[in-house]
Amino acid sequence: MNDQKSGARARSQDSYCALMLQAAGVLRLRYVECRHDTSLSPAAANELADTFEGFAKGDPEFDQIDPKEAIALAHRLLDDDHPELSRMWPPA
Repeated sequence: MNDQKSGARARSQDSYCALMLQAAGVLRLRYVECRHDTSLSPAAANELADTFEGFAKGDPEFDQIDPKEAIALAHRLLDDDHPELSRMWPPA
């Protein structure tokens, strides 16, 4: 039974990491490479993408980030659903 719980927890963690990495890719594509959306500077987008990647890799530098907020922002980015409403969104 504990093996099932551990396996489910590991799969969930892998899903969150994949979500964070996908969000980082979207940030770089949308705000850095294509620059179709100018609501966020390329430098700020890169910094936020680095944050998502560091968080996904478990870098201790990003331990202070609220996981629920990071997940919510990642979903908003992927859905293009007002990510600027997140507390993690860089100020304009």
